Amino acid sequence: MTERKPPGVSFESFVDKQIRDAQARGEFADLPGAGEPAPAVTETVYDELWWIKRKMAREGLAVLPPTLALRKEAEDTLAAAAVAPSERVVRRMVEELNVKIRDMMFKPPPGPPLGLKPYDIEEIVRQWRERRAGSPKAD
Repeated sequence: MTERKPPGVSFESFVDKQIRDAQARGEFADLPGAGEPAPAVTETVYDELWWIKRKMAREGLAVLPPTLALRKEAEDTLAAAAVAPSERVVRRMVEELNVKIRDMMFKPPPGPPLGLKPYDIEEIVRQWRERRAGSPKAD
């Protein structure tokens, strides 16, 4: 805790002395972000939700409209299906995805159109088999 400001000393002089003393003790050395511009200073337009956006970015969260979230999920599911360990897993993954796509097709949410239709499971499995036959066996 800092000492109290002595009477008769201006506040500015007292604070400046506190800062100089702390610098001399090395209390400002190796602070995170040292030498970098303050994040709020680099933003050109003030956004009152800046702290929420920064927290979400730090936590790795994103809020997408439902249709865009499902498009992303479809992309991720197809990529995961391509390297799935068995045909049964591929079928299960694509069937679950198709259920979600059909649900969204029949009750459109607000936001951009989905632009997807259910995938042909047999075609996905055929592609999976071809990739599996062409690659060396994994343990």
